[in-house]
Amino acid sequence: MNISEAQDLIRRIYLERDRERGMDRTLLRTFQELAELSDTISKGNPRKDIENEVADVFAWVISIANLLEMNLGEALLSKYDNVCSRCGKVPCECIDNR
Repeated sequence: MNISEAQDLIRRIYLERDRERGMDRTLLRTFQELAELSDTISKGNPRKDIENEVADVFAWVISIANLLEMNLGEALLSKYDNVCSRCGKVPCECIDNR
């Protein structure tokens, strides 16, 4: 599945609910999911549990993009354009990113 397909999937399933919830509560849920991912990783939970939490975080980020009517794939490519957005190199050579 590519990013556009993932964004369409989440749009079809959740857009109406996301609109009813609104941006503020969608952002809050995204932070909550990030906290759950952090807890799952720090507790050394099984890989499948971590994968599920990563999927949840990604789905909530997609929901934000959908509420903003933003193409997430285009935004990602525009920001990174196949290189590090700060140093312009592959792999990244930024000192503070290590």
